[in-house]
Amino acid sequence: MSVAGVVAGLLTSGLELAAPPPVMAQSTLSPDDALARLLVGNKRFAAGRLTAHEEDLAIIKQHTADKQEPFAAVLSCADSRVPVEFIFDQSIGHIFVSRLAGNVMTPVIIGSLEYGAVVLGTKVILVMGHSSCGAVKATIQGKAVPGQISSLFPHIQPAVDQAGSDLVAVTKANARFQAALLRTSSPAISDLVKAGKCKVVAGYFDLATDTVEVLT
Repeated sequence: MSVAGVVAGLLTSGLELAAPPPVMAQSTLSPDDALARLLVGNKRFAAGRLTAHEEDLAIIKQHTADKQEPFAAVLSCADSRVPVEFIFDQSIGHIFVSRLAGNVMTPVIIGSLEYGAVVLGTKVILVMGHSSCGAVKATIQGKAVPGQISSLFPHIQPAVDQAGSDLVAVTKANARFQAALLRTSSPAISDLVKAGKCKVVAGYFDLATDTVEVLT
């Protein structure tokens, strides 16, 4: 069975819980404006002109102690060189972040992103791969690895099958594949996308240039 089939089966197995009601305080941005806000912040990061740190952290913490109002959700790799809030120059409470090696979709990740979109009202979900990704490289090589690292390989293999052995091409293909998997495997998110209330996009972060490319 395909990865999409496995995920869809788990999500429709009858074990899912009823979604909690949406919180009242949600971003008023449109999906396109939310994506634009992320990319403008990335331009500041790449240019070394960060502004998020200028916000009063004490005030931010006070306002986010009991609620959160993220305008975007990002699924990124667990790689320590990919600090999501810095990359988009956003402070506490602005981005709902999920991180997993290879930025792959699992039932738990999908559930987390559903919470961000359905309950917290995030307007855009960005699935972001990055240059020099170790998980993607290991999948391409297909060599024996210690522990349970190889459990990541089946999730990334479809991108290898599609794009071959070029690391950049496979990483971008994987981000696109995972984003498409989210759209098709989550009825909750699919409904939001169809209604124009949220968008799911794939992206690629270049460690050398600090820039994020939105993939089509």
